Amino acid sequence: MTRVCLDSNVLVAAFASRGLCADILRLTLSDYHLVVPEVVAEEVRRVLAKKFKLTPAALSSAEAVLERYEIVPKGSEPSPVSVRDPDDELVLAGALAGGAQILISGDADLLSVAAQSPIPILSPRAFMMLTRGGAP
Repeated sequence: MTRVCLDSNVLVAAFASRGLCADILRLTLSDYHLVVPEVVAEEVRRVLAKKFKLTPAALSSAEAVLERYEIVPKGSEPSPVSVRDPDDELVLAGALAGGAQILISGDADLLSVAAQSPIPILSPRAFMMLTRGGAP
């Protein structure tokens, strides 16, 4: 089963609203193996609580989803690709440490280094096009 990492921006959008990212999360949970770097899980929790001010029940539901899947502890291996934002390097390193075969992100810094990445880094729209048989 293909191992897919969803970046925090995709997960936050999936938990906070309906739309493309929520569709991607559902598709990933049903057809792929979700890999969540610890750094991503921490960011999702923080943003949902502080920025979106989700209720405790909604936060608990999001947390329950994350805990059912593989959380990849922060590792010691650096990112093989330099990214402008050091936090994004941690995301890529975590995805690789978890054996992800695809990283889905809406982050411009990560998408800008996709050509140098050892795994595909796709935007949410490109991933959905790919799963529907189109070229990203």
